[in-house]
Amino acid sequence: MAAAQGHFSDHSGGTRKPDGTEEEAPPAAFRLAVDALRTVRLRPEIEVEPTRAPQRLAPYAHAVEAAVVEADEDLADGRLVLLHDPAGHEGWEGTFRLVTLVRAELEPEMATDPLLPEVCWSWLTGALEARGLAYGAPGGTVTRSGSYYFGGLSDRRPATQIEIRASWTPREDRNGVPDTGAHLAAWCDLLCQIAGLPPSAPGPAEPGAGVVSLPQRRGPRQP
Repeated sequence: MAAAQGHFSDHSGGTRKPDGTEEEAPPAAFRLAVDALRTVRLRPEIEVEPTRAPQRLAPYAHAVEAAVVEADEDLADGRLVLLHDPAGHEGWEGTFRLVTLVRAELEPEMATDPLLPEVCWSWLTGALEARGLAYGAPGGTVTRSGSYYFGGLSDRRPATQIEIRASWTPREDRNGVPDTGAHLAAWCDLLCQIAGLPPSAPGPAEPGAGVVSLPQRRGPRQP
């Protein structure tokens, strides 16, 4: 994944239908929400780039994928999708929705911690709240799984994976546009936390106080 700290290509313009005619351009609120992603300044360990968005979840969608990379090792990765339905969506309680998948590999002993799922979920909500973001209708799952290797692969250490799938509704301003840049920054805070990186120095946009990090991660993953 190529590094693109704080910069995204804009894939929100009009597209062509199969018959070659031009589709209607996305509404201004959605274009502004996508444009806001361009302004985000991220930690240097984060590599982010746009990716293909799902086509059937909402009339308009934009997606990015990111990885936390340190010493050429991917410590965590994820995908964030921005959905927009101008007509509103009862389940969302709004016209915008953010959907995410975050994954990381942890030390095997972490799997025995009965509070791990609750802690991981609190990292998501805590990242949003630490940046003062208003949101609604959160929901999601935290899944942990273990891999054990045998036979010709028995020299590999057991691996434990954690996966967070979640969605929430970012609150809109008086113009009907959510602060998607701040929500992206909070999501990247979650990525760094699940990757086990120490928090950034506390500041207006960099929460750090009261953050619980994972223990030191293992060395580079086996291929």
